[in-house]
Amino acid sequence: MADEDEDIVLSELDDAELVQQMHDDLYDGLKEEIEEAVNILLERGWAPYDILTQALVEGMRIVGIDFRDGILFVPEVLLSANAMKAGMFILRPLLVETGAPKVGKMVIGTVKGDIHDIGKNLVGMMMEGAGFEVIDLGINNPVENYLDALEEHKPEILGMSALLTTTMPYMKVVVDTMKEKGIRDDYIVMVGGAPLNEEFADAVGADAYCRDAAVTVEMAKELIARRHNQLGSSD
Repeated sequence: MADEDEDIVLSELDDAELVQQMHDDLYDGLKEEIEEAVNILLERGWAPYDILTQALVEGMRIVGIDFRDGILFVPEVLLSANAMKAGMFILRPLLVETGAPKVGKMVIGTVKGDIHDIGKNLVGMMMEGAGFEVIDLGINNPVENYLDALEEHKPEILGMSALLTTTMPYMKVVVDTMKEKGIRDDYIVMVGGAPLNEEFADAVGADAYCRDAAVTVEMAKELIARRHNQLGSSD
């Protein structure tokens, strides 16, 4: 099978075959192939937004499903996400120029005292892969970092991550501070990390607990859609 793959010349595929091949290459985490294919589609006159949605986002959606179902694992998904990022790197400036619609915006960071970031990075990459703009605050974030980022970027979603049972309670500090400032209801708060569960998310006052990156994307889209419906005509 490998020999056949090596014979594939991306530029010789028609558009539909190329998009299909990009799904396969994303699945296999082939960064250079994705970069080449993105450039080929651009040369063929494809709109950046169509490349993003039909090739990259759809490819990552397939990766996300197999990740959720335990067919793919974190190292493989990180490779896929890196390939996606390489494609996004080419498309991002073009998307800004063409004013392409964004699904939404998310600020994400690991809480104070916690320096774990693999899960958070994965969520950030998968969210970008789904067409979200992601502002990643990195690790060890005190409440001020979150508040500053919310004010500056005005996202729909705040995501917090923790891997230690000792740092989990800090999520409540952030949510409580948002309540004190009267801004809690302006944002969707999503929390995740290995030791967390639904009960904990409810206890700290989050809108959603996200078991893994694939679930996060589905939930984020759902919560934003619900929020737009509630705002309705007043939006």
